[in-house]
Amino acid sequence: MTATRRYATTTFAILAVIVTSHPPLQHATAAEAAHKKQTQPTDGRNRHAMTFLQQNCLDCHDGSEGEGGFDLNRLQPDDLTGSSAPKNLATWVRVIDRIADGEMPPSEYGEVDTDQKTRFLKTTSKSIDNLVSSHHQSLGRVLSRRLTNQQLERTLGDLFAIAAPLSQLMPDEQRTDGFRNIADAQSMSHYHLEDHLRVVDAALDLAFARLRDNQDETVIDLPAERIANKRPGQRNRDPELRQGAAVIWSGGVSFYGRISRSTVDKPGWYRITLDASSLKMPDDRGLWCSIRSGKCVSNAPLMHWVGAFEATESPKTFTFTAWIEEDHMLEIRPADVTLKKASFKGGQIGFGEGEPQNVPGVAMHALTIERIYPGGDRAAVKHALFGDLDVRYDRKSKRFELRSDTPAEDLKKRLHDFAAAAFRSPVTPEVLQPYTRLIDRGIKDNDDPIDVLRQAYRAVLCSPRFIYFTEAPGRLSDHAVANRLSYMLTGKAPDTELRGAADAGRLSDPAEIVAQTRRLLDSQTLQYFINDFSDQWLDLADIDFTEPDRRMHRDFDLVVQNAMVGETRRYLETLIVENQPARMLVDSDFTWLNNRLARYYDIQADIAPSQWKRVSIADHPFRGGLMTHGSILKVTANGSNTSPVVRGVWICDRLLGIPIPDPPANVPAIEPDVRGATTVRQILEKHRSQTECASCHAKIDPPGFALEHFDAAGKWRDHYLTRKGKSYKKGPPVDSAYRLADGREFDSFVAFRNLAADDDHRIARNFAAQLLIYATGHEITFADRKTLDQIVSLTTADGYRLRSLIEAVVTSHTFLTK
Repeated sequence: MTATRRYATTTFAILAVIVTSHPPLQHATAAEAAHKKQTQPTDGRNRHAMTFLQQNCLDCHDGSEGEGGFDLNRLQPDDLTGSSAPKNLATWVRVIDRIADGEMPPSEYGEVDTDQKTRFLKTTSKSIDNLVSSHHQSLGRVLSRRLTNQQLERTLGDLFAIAAPLSQLMPDEQRTDGFRNIADAQSMSHYHLEDHLRVVDAALDLAFARLRDNQDETVIDLPAERIANKRPGQRNRDPELRQGAAVIWSGGVSFYGRISRSTVDKPGWYRITLDASSLKMPDDRGLWCSIRSGKCVSNAPLMHWVGAFEATESPKTFTFTAWIEEDHMLEIRPADVTLKKASFKGGQIGFGEGEPQNVPGVAMHALTIERIYPGGDRAAVKHALFGDLDVRYDRKSKRFELRSDTPAEDLKKRLHDFAAAAFRSPVTPEVLQPYTRLIDRGIKDNDDPIDVLRQAYRAVLCSPRFIYFTEAPGRLSDHAVANRLSYMLTGKAPDTELRGAADAGRLSDPAEIVAQTRRLLDSQTLQYFINDFSDQWLDLADIDFTEPDRRMHRDFDLVVQNAMVGETRRYLETLIVENQPARMLVDSDFTWLNNRLARYYDIQADIAPSQWKRVSIADHPFRGGLMTHGSILKVTANGSNTSPVVRGVWICDRLLGIPIPDPPANVPAIEPDVRGATTVRQILEKHRSQTECASCHAKIDPPGFALEHFDAAGKWRDHYLTRKGKSYKKGPPVDSAYRLADGREFDSFVAFRNLAADDDHRIARNFAAQLLIYATGHEITFADRKTLDQIVSLTTADGYRLRSLIEAVVTSHTFLTK
């Protein structure tokens, strides 16, 4: 097929699927008309609400100049009984919440009639709930939601039995409150579709190349003599040979530790096996080293983290798995910034220059780099592409040949199976018609059958049925439930067993949903859920966003940073696997550490080199619970300074479930005094004295000040640092004492954490809310509050345990409806 012909076919395919009706949009249009027809105009039922507001609220919140910039004058009686989406809903909900919490009217305003307050809350809440629920029933709670980049990568990987970082080919995704899959924030344009098509082509190219390439293994086997690439009199950044080992000394020169002969000629997944030991360590601890990949040159400085290991005097074998790009090599070097570093003149290191400086070094005895295919072997790829088709690859013509007397019919049968897998639901002849036409046209024109099949695959994979989750308003179908459950817990399409349960109609039974949930949580795919959910809910995806100031945080390095992420993920996994109570998200007597992180936290623990261990921290009361993890403390700081406001808002939102409204537009952000002359407490006291700020800061400041004992890199501190010239010195003492919004006081971080953990009902409710957002791609609505109450009540008896909460979430009304 000519390039022009192939382009025309592709264009036809994409246009065909775009003009094909997209079920979610079709349902929305019909349902909207029905919704308008069913909804009755206002009958004055909310006039009592307006009277209550006029008597108790409007004298302070009337117009744009109202206190806190909160204008209630725009609220109208028919806001909550109209024929379209609720008007001013966020304002109404905020009014209800503040009155229910007793924040408004303020105590100095005088007593509010209890009966009137109760009636206002009851009638207004019911009006909102009825209208929002009606809106959801007719139009659906969630708009059409598409696959995230990561979900797209895994889904294509399963379809073609390949594994590759395809998500990197897509543009960055917008995150809303941490989550990447919020439907309202997702966009689709022809630019996005072009990027999507490029990813689809990349996946197809990888799959076809796997079948064309008859070489399964690429092995780079390097003894020490070949790892080293430096001779006497030569200056470069490669290892030097010393007593039969390739050695890199502790030093600060960029790319020192590059191994030129480790360069790979093809991008792919590789298994890296290294035999290494330490040299000249000043004490009996191990030497932490890093492995990164990259071009290792100044004009291409980006490096990719592979892993870390702890070398000891006795040689040990370390194994890593990593994706390495074409023409990239490995860099292996000591990475503990607390160790002494050698000083080298210029940008290169000469043979023998490091050893006389009496610094530690890593000795490499052997290195093997082996190409692997975690997506599947060649037979799996062939079956994924061709199913039962009789396809052979002719190496002479370098083409795939289909052996068939009825190619059109055989290709259509194969396309049917592929489309059912890609669309994640059964397909009808009507659904397949635009794609089977491509096959009929291609075969009629005597095009190569495999090229025809590939173009049909491209069209299927550009269809809204593949890109989006096909869900109709109301109760989800069994296949839609399978999709929602699988993408929540694995980030990819349902596996054979889950899809079989959907085919059999068993997912209408809550017991079957729970059974499938338990199976997935007990499988190896649990790591997908832990990584994806924690990256978004806990902002671990932002761990690289800031780099702590080296002058302030002298013992922070990349080994520590990656260990912090490992601690949080292992801890969360343990809580779920063991079905621990929700309060342990906030307070715990154990965590997961390796030697480097334990030393960073100043915790004495007997941990084997390079290993992770569950460590009791009963003797270290300052640690325990997610908000003491270095990862959380780092992503809630800017690298140099901490802010009680930033951390306070984050803790309230992500862990404690305390809603914080956006600040008034006319209130400036709080800037720390980097000189240290004024403490952040003094700055906030002035800020909080403003009436429009006080009510929110009563919630924000307690967790924010409690966490001030942790610096921007996650270490405990008793004093702030103040800047003197280019250096820092000990400054004012940290004061974490404060009081909660309800008046209860605490005098330390530990006391605050105890108070927070005691409210395990709120912690559990927030965890369930975060799961619902993640699973459905929509923020929690007013109508979802009833669902959350039911979820939490179902788990009260067992102490709000996490697996129990997950099971209650996936069988809830909100999860099981669009």
